[in-house]
Amino acid sequence: MSDYVISPVYPSDTRTNAQVNALLEQEGIRRDANLDYTCVMFDQDYHAVATGSCFGNTLRCMAVDHHHQGEGLMNEIVSHLVQRQFEQGHTHLFLYTKCSSAKFFGDLGFYEIARVEDQVVFMENKHDGFAHYLDQLAQSKVEAPRVAAVVMNANPFTLGHQYLVEKAAQENDLVHLFMVSEDASFFPYTVRKRLIMEGTAHLKNTRYHDSGPYIISQNTFPSYFQKDEEAVILSHANLDLAIFTKIAARMGITARYVGEEPTSLVTGLYNQVMAKRLPEAGIGCVIVPRKTQNGIVVSASTVRRDIQQGNWDEVKALVPETTWNYLRSEEGQPVVDKIRAGKNVVHY
Repeated sequence: MSDYVISPVYPSDTRTNAQVNALLEQEGIRRDANLDYTCVMFDQDYHAVATGSCFGNTLRCMAVDHHHQGEGLMNEIVSHLVQRQFEQGHTHLFLYTKCSSAKFFGDLGFYEIARVEDQVVFMENKHDGFAHYLDQLAQSKVEAPRVAAVVMNANPFTLGHQYLVEKAAQENDLVHLFMVSEDASFFPYTVRKRLIMEGTAHLKNTRYHDSGPYIISQNTFPSYFQKDEEAVILSHANLDLAIFTKIAARMGITARYVGEEPTSLVTGLYNQVMAKRLPEAGIGCVIVPRKTQNGIVVSASTVRRDIQQGNWDEVKALVPETTWNYLRSEEGQPVVDKIRAGKNVVHY
């Protein structure tokens, strides 16, 4: 145990935040955009020598000044963050790290879920967490020749989402629909789940699954050890597929259906990776051209933009009746207000 002090870093403390940023940069790490707690360890001269952060139930942005490596400082940072998480009621913890650091975190009680060689390892502090998740999913397994999967965030559920699921249901014996349950969207997960299920209730060969913590939203995938935005997207896509192929093998999934996205850099790169990686694992990749309505490509981003601009006729043309009823209800008003006040409602 060192004699150094670990202190929380407050957003208003510009001097300490500058030290943390400099330390991260020195150690080849970018400060992640999604952080809700950061700590720093100072030496006797009040220089930052180690730091770490949390976001939700994940540990992020952990670094030790290379001049102090070998002193056990990272162990102290991790212990502090874990204690902080437990105090916040988070007992099931996750982290993303470089492949070269995976053994170190393994020695601290974290277990590998999936990895992308030379890019990233995804770990958790429960040795059977992912295995238990797979066991739960396997209870919905149906033996059939054609079993498809669709993964969606649905922020909100549109006619485009509905068209994608309908096509998968029409062409397959069964569709497993994975709903991204992470709450990092304008529409809360409880609402997104309900609108998905209401909008696909007419399809009788669909099974619904919460994604849990294992299918990660692009919105909260960590960027801190990636060199640029494209590297972040590619790492996220490859890690998501490494996890998905394990799910598919357990559930007998033979194809994954995704929507084409001609205007989105993120989804375009993601689909490229998927089209290459899924067939390598014996899984079909079906990229479905986007549904258009009155010459407009239907997308959740377009719906959010139209809500923000008050174009309600356009919104009504792009969503099922169930989504429309929610948006015009008293229950939906806080979400509408949040979108109207949002700075970036269209994601590229």
